[in-house]
Amino acid sequence: MLKLIINADDFGYSRAVNHGIIDAHTEGVLTSTTCLTNMPGSSHAYQLGREHPNLGIGVHLTLTCGKPLLDNHQTLVDADGNFKKLHHYTHKFYVDQDELYKEWKAQIEAFLDSGLTPTHLDSHHHINNREEILPIFTRLANEYKLPVRRNFNQKETGTYLVTTDQFEYNPEVLLADTQTILEQYKGAETVEIMCHPAYLDKFLMENSSYATPRLEELATITHPNTKAKLGNMEHFELITFNELIER
Repeated sequence: MLKLIINADDFGYSRAVNHGIIDAHTEGVLTSTTCLTNMPGSSHAYQLGREHPNLGIGVHLTLTCGKPLLDNHQTLVDADGNFKKLHHYTHKFYVDQDELYKEWKAQIEAFLDSGLTPTHLDSHHHINNREEILPIFTRLANEYKLPVRRNFNQKETGTYLVTTDQFEYNPEVLLADTQTILEQYKGAETVEIMCHPAYLDKFLMENSSYATPRLEELATITHPNTKAKLGNMEHFELITFNELIER
């Protein structure tokens, strides 16, 4: 039996994103999400998280979206005080390791202050797997004893973190038939499938380069065929990152 974590990024981005993620959970196969604690929808996300205790919720650490929670950074922000865009980290760049540690720790602590318990850590735009940034990510994962997304080579870090056997970037795999899915992850016991289900609102449309495809992902996750296929307990078990710790 293949154990699947269906995880939605960007909880907390906006109210429309939040409602889409909750519907993906209550009306579909979504089991998990990760929260942007610095974005306008974060308080709304915390409220929804408390109302849906079966939804696993982790922290979506960000360095490329919105404003930081701390206001004394020099290397993480632009002249307007916003996080720099993703393209800034494409080639050579510099971030102060102490600044990054304090900011990401503040993002985790903001989540804890909501009364929720995080299930895992990952990052917005996979920024955690940059060579200069990964040591801070692994340090915090160890400090808070949290599982992580498998989007980097653990052997290169010299540490062991709890994660899935495989990680899938493309949610379109949910449209495949059962045998295709099982064959694709042959040899794995646990797989995380990343997705971005959402409804659309003005804030999302004006600030995200990935907007309308979120509607298609929501439709896939809540489709009767998807629910019937992944609900077949002969082949699949839908879990959260919490179950990785309990194994």
